[in-house]
Amino acid sequence: MRLAILETGTPPGDLSGRFGDYPAMFRQLLLKAGDTAETFDVALGQLPSDPSAWDACLVTGSSAGVYDPLPWIAPLKAFLNAASGRTALVGVCFGHQVMAEAFGGRVIKSPKGWGVGLHRYGARPDGWLSGLPTLAVAASHQDQVVEPPGDARLAAASDFTPFGALAYPERRAISIQLHPEFEPDYALALIEARRGNRYTDAQADAAVASYAQGNDRLEVGRRLRSFIEAGGRT
Repeated sequence: MRLAILETGTPPGDLSGRFGDYPAMFRQLLLKAGDTAETFDVALGQLPSDPSAWDACLVTGSSAGVYDPLPWIAPLKAFLNAASGRTALVGVCFGHQVMAEAFGGRVIKSPKGWGVGLHRYGARPDGWLSGLPTLAVAASHQDQVVEPPGDARLAAASDFTPFGALAYPERRAISIQLHPEFEPDYALALIEARRGNRYTDAQADAAVASYAQGNDRLEVGRRLRSFIEAGGRT
């Protein structure tokens, strides 16, 4: 498998040094012996010149909002539209949001506030997460897709996140708001790094407590890999 990782953000503070960057997390989650991956720093203007040269292009999470006036967001949206149907596309968190915006949906900073901790989604029986009645995976987001594109199909959702995972069969694309690349130790360290600034103590305490239960990150990672191996077809 040849994977292009479109890096759109970095872990805060010293967490990258302790746990690795987001591309490293995705390599750990998705790659096997013999696979290759290349990182493209989107903020520096790096994007694959030929999407079809890759088995998949994956867009990572970011602290940016898709509505922010950053010079690299419009080119990323244009790239996703140009790559649509030419290779498998995978979006995670910010990647989920920017894919929805690129394809005609709408994302906002949700009045519901932060979604943090282990969140549980219900999976649709006919989507790329079918067979999982529910899935529990790390959440860390304030923005949400509130209007999916017209060609999107819902794959999983919760009351907090009604459009939590989507599929675009004609575009060979899938996306998820949750973070299967986050190992529990990193997710907990991220909560503590944001305690008192982004999260109240009560929010942080509840998020930490949620990790006492098991999670489905590896199964979701397996589904992402299977999608890529199938050529981006669900």
